[in-house]
Amino acid sequence: MTNKKKLGLTARIVIGMVAGIAVGFVFKLLLAGQDDRILHILGMDIALKALFVDGFFHIGGEIFIASLKMLVVPLVFVSLVCGTCSLSDTSALGRLGGKTIALYLVTTAIAISLAIFAALLISPGDGVQMQSDATFNPNEAPALSQVFINIFPSNPIDSMAKGNMLQIIVFAVLFGLAMAMSGKAGERLASVFSDLSDVIMKLVTLLMNLAPYGVFFLMAKLFTTLGLETIASLAKYFGVVMAVLLIHGVVSYAIILKLLSGLNPMIFFRKMQDAALFGFSTSSSNATMPVTMETVTKKLGVKNSIASFTVPLGATINMDGTAIMQGVATVFIAQVFGVDLTLTDYLMVVLTATLASVGTAGVPGVGLIMLAMVLQQVGLPVEGIALIIGVDRLLDMTRTAVNVTGDAMVSCIVGKSEGAFDQTVFDDENAGCKEEDVDFHHLR
Repeated sequence: MTNKKKLGLTARIVIGMVAGIAVGFVFKLLLAGQDDRILHILGMDIALKALFVDGFFHIGGEIFIASLKMLVVPLVFVSLVCGTCSLSDTSALGRLGGKTIALYLVTTAIAISLAIFAALLISPGDGVQMQSDATFNPNEAPALSQVFINIFPSNPIDSMAKGNMLQIIVFAVLFGLAMAMSGKAGERLASVFSDLSDVIMKLVTLLMNLAPYGVFFLMAKLFTTLGLETIASLAKYFGVVMAVLLIHGVVSYAIILKLLSGLNPMIFFRKMQDAALFGFSTSSSNATMPVTMETVTKKLGVKNSIASFTVPLGATINMDGTAIMQGVATVFIAQVFGVDLTLTDYLMVVLTATLASVGTAGVPGVGLIMLAMVLQQVGLPVEGIALIIGVDRLLDMTRTAVNVTGDAMVSCIVGKSEGAFDQTVFDDENAGCKEEDVDFHHLR
């Protein structure tokens, strides 16, 4: 009797992704809509679109995303309460927050500087003609004073219902501190939260085992509707952004991780495969957060007291991938409109984009709002954003994978510096893998 080795989660997700892309391309060809196609003449193209693209693919993908988002608020709140109430020294919280925010801002500044340098070197906007009817109206960014006010919730239940991550983080930290100061009552409640955390992480594991199917639906729907002709017309811009994303996500992170923690970047990247694939498929750091949290704690060895703070905060304010898009887009739009930016302008772009990553956290359409702020700061027309929206979908997927990797990288550095890091877990190639396998037929 031979025992077949079960495919790992990463391999299954990749298979689901590749299959989804292939099916999406097939449906795109079938639904091309040419009058001389048999499917169009018979009206079957409409039926196929309704049944599969707008039916199975859309429903399956939306259920998968909704299931991931369902866990975000309880996971962040419970994990952060557990982490905060376990801190023996409350002064460590301020140090932890300072380190985390500083690292996120530094990596964002590096990302946009690298993007501007690459865009100036390659000049992706040369030869691109501006469309006269291109328009774009971004949502208005809140004033800085209002940003600080909005961090503190007036109604924590409403904050949870709306998924306002910064407000949830603040309330969870205060609640955890109160538990730590409440003696026996706090200890009893802490044990309840610890059990809740274990149950929620098991829910994450269950969803991870269903991920290959969710990824298949998402990719099939996306590549059925994706306009590749738009990407071809802006190939230079697309290529520069993609190249800088890969360089920053691999080279920059590897150097920063090695210099500040001494950890092996190769081990880190191998263990980040699942979370990065989730981020690429969902295009949402928040939706990927449950998987990022499990990867950071179970595979990379960061203690929950650190990861419960760094991961949710990173998913909210760490926007390295978005900053890269902004850097390249700023140079691209300036070249398209024939505007010469000075060194001072570029420095202002770096500063504005870095600070805006915190100032616009939690605002819908945050990436485009940040880009609009950057363009206005250096006197470029906001309408130029309309040029790049058509190719932003695939880039957004890659940006999210970079952002998720950055969240985990900063978590490792902060955990190592705070002595809340298990080197044995990090070095163990099989750490966390056993928890990923769930027997749905035998629950006990």
